[in-house]
Amino acid sequence: MPNIFTLTLNNLPLTREQTLSLVDVDFDTLLCEANRVRKKYHGNKIHLCSIVNARSGLCSEDCAFCAQSAHHKTNVETYGMMPPEKLTEEASKAEKYPIDHFGVVTSGRNAAEENEQKLLLEGLKSLNDSARPELCVSIGGVKDDLLKKLHDAGVRRIHHNLETSKRFFPRICSTHSYDERLENIKRAQRAGFDVCCGGLFGLGESWEDRVDLAIEIRDLEISSVPLNFLNPCPGTPLENMAPLATKDILKIIAIFRLTIPTAQIKVAGGREKNLGDLQSWIFFAGATSMMIGNYLTVKGRNIETDLKMIRDLGLDIVATDHTCRTCQT
Repeated sequence: MPNIFTLTLNNLPLTREQTLSLVDVDFDTLLCEANRVRKKYHGNKIHLCSIVNARSGLCSEDCAFCAQSAHHKTNVETYGMMPPEKLTEEASKAEKYPIDHFGVVTSGRNAAEENEQKLLLEGLKSLNDSARPELCVSIGGVKDDLLKKLHDAGVRRIHHNLETSKRFFPRICSTHSYDERLENIKRAQRAGFDVCCGGLFGLGESWEDRVDLAIEIRDLEISSVPLNFLNPCPGTPLENMAPLATKDILKIIAIFRLTIPTAQIKVAGGREKNLGDLQSWIFFAGATSMMIGNYLTVKGRNIETDLKMIRDLGLDIVATDHTCRTCQT
């Protein structure tokens, strides 16, 4: 029988038990094997993305980690849907850098409704017509009629995280279910969208929860997997959570790479706070993508510093495709 690393190197699915066994693998061995898989399926190519907080705060959901929940007292800035001209301004700042996806993110369970939906669609259509980086939206629940409108506006990727395992999810949210999130992802896939789906770590979850999330995402055939690491926000129920150990963060990245060899493994929120001087190690652990610039309510690291880090490692940032998407199907 092939050993576990032969299976991962050949993109053969691991059982839950095999995936769990990766947790106990020697740290250096685990990262070396993850790096082998990264090189085989992705070479030295690195993808970058950037986001804008297009609607901030006043979210009806009670996610325990979130600064934008109306259930928590975080003093986060709040505003309604960003008008098209402001969205264009933010996108223009981002596209000066070599990103291949620009994400428009809104707070709220179903943020794009009524007048705000009109503003959002106008802004997205304007961005698409300008042949900017590929558009992605993260706007909560998305019904079939809105999916069609988003497609007509030029959007081809929907972002919707599962956050954690089904077992642990009720510990971090009570206002909606894991199954609702799962169905939202499947609905977008049925409509022909690429889906970006990952999780948040450091919530108090176990290694079993992390492995179960990796397997769920693999089985959904997700192509882009963002991994976020908790940066506790004052005023939320998780404000006093202890930070994850640096080695555990790198192990999480490596296990996701070995579980889903061909997907883009993207390191996103919490990278600077949790990894500090070891941020460059994410690529040795198997990451092939990174979010740059500011996050939703927290500032990110200097972009030029991030770009220099990638280039100093001899990695190749994938060039932005500025071809016109109006004529693409």
